[in-house]
Amino acid sequence: MATHYHCPPDLHPFLPHPLLPTPPPPSNTQQLLALNPDCQSGYVYVYDLPATFNTEFIDKCDELDPWKSRCSAVSNGGFGLRATGLERVVPEDLTPAWYWTDMYAAEVIYHNRMLSHKCRILDPEKATGFYIPFYAGLDIGKFLWFNYTAKDRDRKSEMVLDWLKEQPTFTRAKGVDHFIMLGRLTWDFRRLTDNDSEWGSSLLYMPLMKNVFRLSVEKHQNDDLEESVPYPTAFHPRSESDIVQWQNYIRNYERTKLFSFVGAKRQKIKNDFRGVLMDYCKSEENCRAVDCATTVCSDGAPAIMEAFLDSDFCLQPRGDGLTRRSTFDCMLAGSIPVYFWRGTFKGQYEWHLPWMAETYTVFIDNDDVRDTNGTLILKVLEGIHKDKVKEMRETLINLLPKFVYARSGEDLGSVKDAFDITIDRVLKRMKSRRDQLFSH
Repeated sequence: MATHYHCPPDLHPFLPHPLLPTPPPPSNTQQLLALNPDCQSGYVYVYDLPATFNTEFIDKCDELDPWKSRCSAVSNGGFGLRATGLERVVPEDLTPAWYWTDMYAAEVIYHNRMLSHKCRILDPEKATGFYIPFYAGLDIGKFLWFNYTAKDRDRKSEMVLDWLKEQPTFTRAKGVDHFIMLGRLTWDFRRLTDNDSEWGSSLLYMPLMKNVFRLSVEKHQNDDLEESVPYPTAFHPRSESDIVQWQNYIRNYERTKLFSFVGAKRQKIKNDFRGVLMDYCKSEENCRAVDCATTVCSDGAPAIMEAFLDSDFCLQPRGDGLTRRSTFDCMLAGSIPVYFWRGTFKGQYEWHLPWMAETYTVFIDNDDVRDTNGTLILKVLEGIHKDKVKEMRETLINLLPKFVYARSGEDLGSVKDAFDITIDRVLKRMKSRRDQLFSH
């Protein structure tokens, strides 16, 4: 996959540009707060887009992937099918909170949660931020491979922007108070040219997207209009007590291995780092290996959760980008991530994992691991005192509510989950950008 980290100046999305907006009518802040005192950060308006930009993807889920049906992945509001076979892994009364959730289902989850959000408002004149529920990730997913053209990859993106530019709420502030959720990595939307062989769509370089704020599971680190949010995991708590029960369960779980590795070798990649980790883990009695070439590993399968629960640490190489869904599965089990590229945590998930990464993760440079055929991993991890391991796990346990997604309409009491934190921060950002824009 071609990944581009540098943009030519004429396509650069981060350069300042003139804005000549017409201010929206002033809204009465006190009146809005009286509507819902919990909405201190403001209110969100959800566009009712034509079905071709969102729900039609769900209706035609068999067409979303060239290899297999995606209908299970997008079912249940993006949570997927209810998880089965977890009886020996998860406490029995918690099993209804587990689903086979797809790593790229976040845009469906966010849309469903937004529709029932306590700070959703139906009057656009009273909105702080405007949410564009276009499933750009589901759209591009079917065009990334085979002989599709650049036009094929851009068609729906251009259509949704044509629709938006007809909305007075969009044009009056040039999209400054608008945001979108991208369920895939940012690199899937950053095609620089019209070359048909180049990866992804050019959505993020389209002129009308210049001011739109975006959420994605992995952001571009130099784009201040982008923020990364946690990959969805399999656990979707129904209540605060679900969270507390799971936290106690992973805190007291008896772990028999020092570390684990879940993954598969990528035979087509020269000097594949996953191959180094897998070969080493299989040869080391302190490591529990789950080889996804021979074991079902999709969407948080039982074998994955068992391995992570059983180990103090879990090895997390980079995925399709620098980040990986597996890191969140690992942390969900109270296992401490060991990562090998600085960009895996640096600059990512800062709204949800705001503490110093060193307090709940371990970094070992990938080159040093290669040089020792993996043996450095054991040396580093054995050198961490048991009390320190316990302390790191406790930090993870306290962070856990911040990176799980509750079921739509459920009450978590005083707890804010990943979605709550995201929307709160987005609305604050929208308000600040609008204030800045209209004060000039």
